[in-house]
Amino acid sequence: MSNYLTDVEIARSVKPQPISEIAEKAGILKDEIELYGNAKAKVDLSIFDRLKEASDGKLILVTAMTPTPAGEGKTTVTIGVGDALHSLGYNSSIAIREPSLGPCFGIKGGAAGGGYSQVIPMEDINLHFTGDFHAVTSAHNLLAAMLDNSLFQGNPLDIDEHTITFNRVMDMNDRTLRSIVIGLGGRVNGITREAGFEITTASEIMALLCLANDLQDLESRLDKIIVAFNSKREPVTAKDINASGAMAVLLKDAIKPNLVQTLEGTPTFVHGGPFANIAHGCNSILATKLALKLSDYVVTEAGFASDLGAEKFFDIKCRTAGIFPSAVVIVATVRALKYHGGIVADELKNENIGALERGFVNLKKHCENIESFGIKPIVAINRFTTDTDGEIATLSELCFEHNIDFAISTAWGDGSKGALELVEKVFKRTNDINCFDYIYSLDMPIAEKVVRVAKVIYGADEVRFLPAAEKGMEDIAKLGYGNLPICIAKTQNSLSDDPTLKGRPEGFKFTVRHVKLSAGAGFVVIYSGNIMTMPGLPKTPAAENIRFNEHGEIEGLF
Repeated sequence: MSNYLTDVEIARSVKPQPISEIAEKAGILKDEIELYGNAKAKVDLSIFDRLKEASDGKLILVTAMTPTPAGEGKTTVTIGVGDALHSLGYNSSIAIREPSLGPCFGIKGGAAGGGYSQVIPMEDINLHFTGDFHAVTSAHNLLAAMLDNSLFQGNPLDIDEHTITFNRVMDMNDRTLRSIVIGLGGRVNGITREAGFEITTASEIMALLCLANDLQDLESRLDKIIVAFNSKREPVTAKDINASGAMAVLLKDAIKPNLVQTLEGTPTFVHGGPFANIAHGCNSILATKLALKLSDYVVTEAGFASDLGAEKFFDIKCRTAGIFPSAVVIVATVRALKYHGGIVADELKNENIGALERGFVNLKKHCENIESFGIKPIVAINRFTTDTDGEIATLSELCFEHNIDFAISTAWGDGSKGALELVEKVFKRTNDINCFDYIYSLDMPIAEKVVRVAKVIYGADEVRFLPAAEKGMEDIAKLGYGNLPICIAKTQNSLSDDPTLKGRPEGFKFTVRHVKLSAGAGFVVIYSGNIMTMPGLPKTPAAENIRFNEHGEIEGLF
């Protein structure tokens, strides 16, 4: 295992295969790809017409236990599993989200994997890639601009400006833009009102782009975006603003899945990047469906842990796409277990068997969460160089004692070879018959859906709805959207809605503060706790270490 090369140095040490060769390997014809240089391409949606009679491969989902702030290497394990399947001769591919510039320049870094388990070209993927995020940002802000222009031009739609909920977006962490005042400087500059910015991944347009089944579905979803209400409390939509057509045109390329490769040449579809709190946190349905048509085995991931990403993957994405997984992997780390055992971040590198044992309850709960969907998971112990043999042995014994199937992954340092033990177990699990089912049915009232998820997945004892939330659910039902799936926005740092509660919280009240209808995306957002849709930068942003070296090469990306 290498202790010397950085992620970007490792990525740069491998010469990518021509993307046309990767496409050919994946079963994509020459006239179905649009080249973006030699190492990345988009796949034209016409490919679905050719593949419509092809059978689907088997889908493998990678999720995780409740992470530390730095993350537990979920993408690294995802890529390792895909590479290991590929190295064994199986027709496999990977489908993951695109990174956001916010985390890349903030604290978490990029989202292209790490070590010897990466997708390349790493610099491009973590920065501007094929421009999808820019297209989503432009489409979103076009609607915001046309909304304010409608107000300025005599307000023909009778919009009540106090009901506007549609902020602008940018793909950067900037806390100063969360709450702003626009239209200052006189009548010529528009209507003065309170507004704000959110990060592009939090845009409803990003969410609906990733849930659209085709271009027509995309256009229909854009039409339905609710931006405000009129004086009669009737919704005002993007279609009413006459913006949805132009928005769809701006997204004409962004809707096409992106094709890249891993360090070991496994075809990888990197497409879309919805926030895993207020959205479903999964890559696009189109990319996943394309991978399933082309491959016998597809490895994908969902944002954060089972309580957020996996639950939404099942209850929103699988339901919308008509797909379901054949196996589920839960990524666990020694450091995360110690974190949930009460150890502060600065001391996680030190051996502490007692803390690991105390924190195991968190992993056990996530295993139970996956089992509640009818699937028995496999735990991937993502081994770090700081993990001691004693800690790994203790974690292995705990898994044995609780009848949890597991394997150790060293894909970060060893690439596909480090995931072979894990893949052997995953491969066997894909041949098992599971009884996959959703946590709730769509015909349940919104409140019952929330209670079901909060009690079964989070472990809440009680759910409390504040008056604003009760009123919001009532209004949404009256509008005819009560049968949509729910998307619960809560902290990723705890199974509960309180980020300070580590391990496996019990006996807590889950509080719903307010709700919001994302009619275009096709779900109801349930807000609990204090979720920031525009993150801020840490005291020492990762951006401070990103620069060109004397050879004109990028340094500091991870």
